[in-house]
Amino acid sequence: MNILESDIIVFSAHPDDAELGCGGVIKDCTNKGLRVTLIDATKGELGSRGSVEQRAIESKNADKVLGINQRINLGFEDGNLRVTSEYSDIIATYIRLIKPKLLLLPPKFERHPDHEGMHAIVRKAFFISGLHSKSLKYNENDTLPWRPHSLYSYIQAYHQEPDFIIDISDTFSDKIASIQCYESQVHVPGKTYDGPDTFISSSEFMDSVHARARYFGSMIGKEYGEGFLTIESLGLSSLQKLL
Repeated sequence: MNILESDIIVFSAHPDDAELGCGGVIKDCTNKGLRVTLIDATKGELGSRGSVEQRAIESKNADKVLGINQRINLGFEDGNLRVTSEYSDIIATYIRLIKPKLLLLPPKFERHPDHEGMHAIVRKAFFISGLHSKSLKYNENDTLPWRPHSLYSYIQAYHQEPDFIIDISDTFSDKIASIQCYESQVHVPGKTYDGPDTFISSSEFMDSVHARARYFGSMIGKEYGEGFLTIESLGLSSLQKLL
């Protein structure tokens, strides 16, 4: 597999997590010429609806909407994401190969244990990817140390007051379009899917996606926004950056 370098990696536990958490920001970045890689830990095989094969097709459709550089699925075990040397080494290797400046990842405190697990795995990988004493190979070749400048968490199921909010008014429709690519998972007006009813598959869930984006947008005087959490202090080189 040919691994492409990118400016940003967005990590998620399952296909559709990234679109739901920060699809608007992803599209804004690609619109501005930034290269974005999405890395899903699992194939979502424990999901109540949809097959692994169908979700893979849905992911590719969402990729086209968002204009991402590449998407990688690690094939980790769904429902059992936790920090192991194997998992963190694999992710650290991809960080070294892709050489991103910034990482986006699930929040530390979340409803789904896999989201919390992915947060912890990426945090460890972020650290070890920059260690000169850590040997990591890809296709039998050594990889060179690389540590991104920063990492931030997008917000998922649990409400958390964001540390900063990005205006996605211009890309909110793309966010919704990317989410609705997952027809097996979410409610899409005018379409039906044969599977058990879940909250995520209800129209009320999509209403909540709209409501949260409007709420975050209202906090910064915009129509729609996506919120993010800092892990380390957010530094500025000058107060002029806020003018």
